[in-house]
Amino acid sequence: MRSRALAVTGAFEFTPEVFPDERGLFVSPFQEAAFVEAVGHPLFPVAQTSQSASARGVLRGIHFTLAPPGTAKYVHCARGSALDIVVDLRVGSPTFGVWDQVVLTGESFRSVYFPPGLGHAFVALQDDTVMCYLLSQRYRKENELALSALDPEIGLRLPGDLALTRSERDLEAPTLAEARALGRLPDYQECLRIEDTFRRV
Repeated sequence: MRSRALAVTGAFEFTPEVFPDERGLFVSPFQEAAFVEAVGHPLFPVAQTSQSASARGVLRGIHFTLAPPGTAKYVHCARGSALDIVVDLRVGSPTFGVWDQVVLTGESFRSVYFPPGLGHAFVALQDDTVMCYLLSQRYRKENELALSALDPEIGLRLPGDLALTRSERDLEAPTLAEARALGRLPDYQECLRIEDTFRRV
């Protein structure tokens, strides 16, 4: 498995080897040894696994979790294709406001690790795109927040050839500046403290 650090501090891309044959294929989208070598600690204790299916043009996010509790994610695409986006929302981070993107597909099974405090968004590039998540915290509605993916201050480069479909929640989401003024963004040092607990698992 190959790993690559993304432009956002603490976020990594992982690309596994895929073994196809006449029956189909075999792949391991998560491999502990490669993860520890790249990130420096084991994967978080998994509290929940989740899966979404999206039609072409669906834009989900930017989503993030209050910290505490903070949620780390390990995300891959099981079918279809998606432009996966990570945004640093941690106030005080050396890469605050920086974003990066990775194309995830059901052919490459590439994955992205999101430490606590990062925002996550993706655009489905094909119909029936299935995204799979390992999560360090179980879902609690009151802890889950969103920012506008079209906020010009963040400046995401989204596909220009798609009519984007968003949920009502995402359409009404505040900008980065509005969320910061309300004190809703994660604190960088608190997020590092949360991630440090993964080292002691």
